[in-house]
Amino acid sequence: MNLPTRIAESLPLRSIRLLPFSPFPRGAPKLGSVSFSCSSARSTVGIPKKMACGDEKYDVDVDNKLGLVRPASEAYAQEAFEALRAGKVIAVPTDTLYGFACDACSLEAVNRIYEIKGRKHTSPLAICVGDVSDINRFAVTEHLPRGLLESLLPGPVTAVLKRGESSVLEKCLNPGLDSVGVRVPDYDFIRIIARGLGSALALTSANLSGQPSSVCIKDFENLWGHCAYVYDGGELPSGRAGSTVVDLTSLGKYKILRPGSAKEETVAILERHSLVETTA
Repeated sequence: MNLPTRIAESLPLRSIRLLPFSPFPRGAPKLGSVSFSCSSARSTVGIPKKMACGDEKYDVDVDNKLGLVRPASEAYAQEAFEALRAGKVIAVPTDTLYGFACDACSLEAVNRIYEIKGRKHTSPLAICVGDVSDINRFAVTEHLPRGLLESLLPGPVTAVLKRGESSVLEKCLNPGLDSVGVRVPDYDFIRIIARGLGSALALTSANLSGQPSSVCIKDFENLWGHCAYVYDGGELPSGRAGSTVVDLTSLGKYKILRPGSAKEETVAILERHSLVETTA
């Protein structure tokens, strides 16, 4: 069955005021053998960066009822890795919306996301990887024009691709489907997490199914208790549009499955690479 036909879609309370911080502070420890320093050399063509690491300050004042809220900062990445490896769900900012994320290879964690959202298991989840070069581990990319994915990503785009027989993606994620939506958000924190996990993240918007998407953590405060941690990156500028979802499973063709926040830029890039829109 094809994904493109189904995707498109008791502690006393304390108020804790978190001091302003830089989301990617200088001097934060490096994790493992991968350099997680902020990169200004990314060259996503045509799609403007929605969020990038820099010197932005967030003054977050939240009712941190369960002590779960953390800054979306590199300094907190290690605990995120540990939570994900333990099969937990975390909430993270992306370049579009806040999302729930877990290890895509953990059946228990994937099921937990469905429970949190009150979502039917027939609605597939996308995956998130740290870098464009990781995509071919999980999906078929050989049929795409050279440089296409690098032009689209990192950015607010979900590329729907065939899983293929060589995919290392566990069958527990979206079982029975032969394609998968792949994201590389233009947001350093979630990319650091994906790199550190060494696998793909299952990723979906942080809200109850059918409810408005979240652009700040207060939007889904009622769901914090279901997460190991909630990482706060401030209010996101996407306007709840979400990523642009494009079907790239067919040679030389594309189909926009959801307009999202970057449709015009995405279409321009696809056509510049000689892809033709299909309505089939």
